Amino acid sequence: MFKDVMKWNTRMSAVYALGIWTMVGSYAYIKYTSPKDDVSAPVEEEPDDPNKHIYQGKHLRSVVIYKKDFVPYSTRIYNFIKSFSEGTESRPGAASGPGQGDK
Repeated sequence: MFKDVMKWNTRMSAVYALGIWTMVGSYAYIKYTSPKDDVSAPVEEEPDDPNKHIYQGKHLRSVVIYKKDFVPYSTRIYNFIKSFSEGTESRPGAASGPGQGDK
């Protein structure tokens, strides 16, 4: 039985070594046979727009255009919850007492 375990262990070690050397060889082949000079696309200058945000990664470019006077939803929710804890007197233009809303 011990010899069977040793044979199985030897075979699995050979399979593992073959797989590792295949990966190393594939990486070396791709690395050294790929073109060395990358052709880059011309960079286009775009006008600065305060409502336009460009997020650029290595393989992705996202352009987000916000509406004028846009307030993010997280800020809206934060301000809404904050209004309960502050009371009405801290908000500009809020009524300061009963009957004061007609001003």
